[in-house]
Amino acid sequence: MGLLSLAIWTPIAFGALLLALGRESQVQAVRWLALIGSLIGFAVTLPLYEGFKLGTAAMQFVEKAPWIESFNIFYHLGVDGISFWFVPLTAFITVIVVIASWESITERVNQYMGAFLILSGLMIGVFSALDGMLFYVFFEATLIPMYLIIGIWGGPNRIYAAFKFFLYTLLGSLLMLIALIYLYHQSGGSFDIAAWHKLPLDARAQTLLFFAFFAAFAVKVPMWPVHTWLPDVHVEAPTGGSAVLAAIMLKLGAYGFLRFSMPIAPDASREWAWLMITLSLVAVLYVGLVAMVQKDMKKLVAYSSVAHMGFVTLGFFVFNDLGVSGGLVQMIAHGFVSGAMFLSIGVLYDRMHSREIADYGGVVNTMPKFAAFALLFTMANCGLPGTAGFVGEWMVILAAVKANFWIGLAAATALIWGAAYSLWMFKRVYLGPVGNENVKALLDIGRREFFIMAVLAVAVLYMGVYPRPFTDVMDASVAELLKHVALTKLN
Repeated sequence: MGLLSLAIWTPIAFGALLLALGRESQVQAVRWLALIGSLIGFAVTLPLYEGFKLGTAAMQFVEKAPWIESFNIFYHLGVDGISFWFVPLTAFITVIVVIASWESITERVNQYMGAFLILSGLMIGVFSALDGMLFYVFFEATLIPMYLIIGIWGGPNRIYAAFKFFLYTLLGSLLMLIALIYLYHQSGGSFDIAAWHKLPLDARAQTLLFFAFFAAFAVKVPMWPVHTWLPDVHVEAPTGGSAVLAAIMLKLGAYGFLRFSMPIAPDASREWAWLMITLSLVAVLYVGLVAMVQKDMKKLVAYSSVAHMGFVTLGFFVFNDLGVSGGLVQMIAHGFVSGAMFLSIGVLYDRMHSREIADYGGVVNTMPKFAAFALLFTMANCGLPGTAGFVGEWMVILAAVKANFWIGLAAATALIWGAAYSLWMFKRVYLGPVGNENVKALLDIGRREFFIMAVLAVAVLYMGVYPRPFTDVMDASVAELLKHVALTKLN
């Protein structure tokens, strides 16, 4: 079994094993087994970095075996510079979520942990699939464990939120399925994604394919105006669900634009780039303003995620090296920062059972260690230089300025609004005198929570100070993608 298969099936196997352990008396054993499974799942992704060859856009760690031979469908895996980092990132976030959920989840613990491990394997499968039908199966299968996580362990309106999440994402994906079937027939009966990249499609076919893929991927990102499911889901989802949703699942949609929309329909991608840039700027500017008026911490961070992902799609569709690389860096950085923001809210919620900003005030007086970490993550969410949140957004802004000064100016303006809503929330929750007796009774983070915060803080600072290991992996694949869509490479 290859490394990518191990990365996919190790967490799924442990997840299936956890589902078989149904006794409530085995809760501690379940937690430790989940932690061991997530750690092993992360460990098997580490050799990928050692073995990854820089300077080539070719797919690496390729595995191919017949699956459904009558339809020429293969179990075909591989990663390049565009998809590589999302494999270890997914496994890493899974470890963090398992540790973060150690005490907060007390019912059906085996099912909760099992669902997260299975979800981890399925998401890695999305980033690794080189067969169109295999991609679709993994892409849709991720809905099932996340639907259960929201619907079983979520808040009071969890059923509504889970149903909305499932419907929005499933309906968009049906058009993608039609596009995949069309490409299968156009390629002479092949689901090989690389073969689809070489198809000579006319302008009408490319336009229809572009919007079919847009329907699936824009909802997943989510782009404005199909973003309305995200705040509802974040508010109702358990902390671990929000962390994984923001850190990884939103990236599946953005990744789809690079793997399908741009290389398969390059002419349509260029023709409709104005639409993508417009929608991205609306997300960055308008949704940022919406975030400012939120009273619920989770909802505020959810809207900020929409704004930050707007930078990703903006970077992709200005069509230069800096923009695409910046979008990819922003995806990884957002994985660390948004995951940390939601886990920080979870720390407070576990103690106070409230996400309302008005219920807090002066938390720094009772939880100084935690407040220091929260400040770092808030600054990263603002895009402070030296943190992961700065690097990708700065690259995208530079790329946008190269393409059009006014687009770059509009995107740069959004950084001010990001600072406004992030710091405004931090001020009301953490600073000033102790807000009430509940805040006065808060206890600072323990060793387990400190470990989670410290690991995420190191990741946020390391990527902010030294992003080169991330960009070096991407460069060749990004250059090859832009060459494929026949645009001048900007140095």
